[in-house]
Amino acid sequence: MSGSPNPGDKAAPSQRGVGPAWLPHVLLVPVTVATLYPVLYVVKLALSGTEGVSASASPFPSSVSLDAFETVVTHSDSHGNWLFGIQLLNSVIIAGLTTVLGIVLACTAAYGFARFDFPGRRAGLLGFLATQMFPGILTMIPLYVLMQKLGLLDSIAGLTLVYATTSIPFCTWTLKGYFDTLPRELEESAYIDGASRFTIFTKIILPLSAPAIAVTALFSFMSAWNEFVLAYTFLSSEQAFTLPVQIRNYVGDKDVQWSLFAASSLLVSLPVMGLFYALEKHLVGGLTAGGVKG
Repeated sequence: MSGSPNPGDKAAPSQRGVGPAWLPHVLLVPVTVATLYPVLYVVKLALSGTEGVSASASPFPSSVSLDAFETVVTHSDSHGNWLFGIQLLNSVIIAGLTTVLGIVLACTAAYGFARFDFPGRRAGLLGFLATQMFPGILTMIPLYVLMQKLGLLDSIAGLTLVYATTSIPFCTWTLKGYFDTLPRELEESAYIDGASRFTIFTKIILPLSAPAIAVTALFSFMSAWNEFVLAYTFLSSEQAFTLPVQIRNYVGDKDVQWSLFAASSLLVSLPVMGLFYALEKHLVGGLTAGGVKG
């Protein structure tokens, strides 16, 4: 009969795919190996000890030693000051203050650009965007002159101020784009119920913007934590160094202490990895879903 089902029809959907299901996994294997190889080689250098580094291309160390990590962590100056601890504290303070200052200013600026229409609004947005078109190193000389005149060279406050001001334009644009997606009906309903603009901003907008704020905070923290060029230029005292600047000291004019360089690089990466996993639930969250019905 013409209306009877064909037994071969059930197998038709499974045959529509292009190639077998395991083929993408096989193709991803060399990509994964190529991605992980540099990381594994850095781990190998860090675990090779301070005596010497093997020139072998194998990413696995022939012997495991924690001497490089011990040397980096216990590093002190001629006066007995624990430089690693001081420099770690410097990095935490600078990156933390940069993140807090940048987020506070960027949130308020982004909300103003997203919700209010005022003279110079478009020019301000374009001005913020224009600052991202030039590399940061282009402003190094004028920043150095300004910090020298203000007496902020070789200080945590000066470097924090530089980092915060350079990250605010990007953070403002990121948050402004997210604020534009939030429904205005939420604010209008709260305003009708008697809520002030400040209450609407702090009790409605900021909680709903937690994913965007988390991404922006992570960017600000990573930028300040990993930055080297400006810190190397503005800081001259070992006790004022951040960790990236200290890593540069393991690269000499005639030789490179690869094991110490690799060990310190891994140690510097740990806080960023921890912060990323701590903010993971906010990074993938969609807190505005279902905020407005109809």
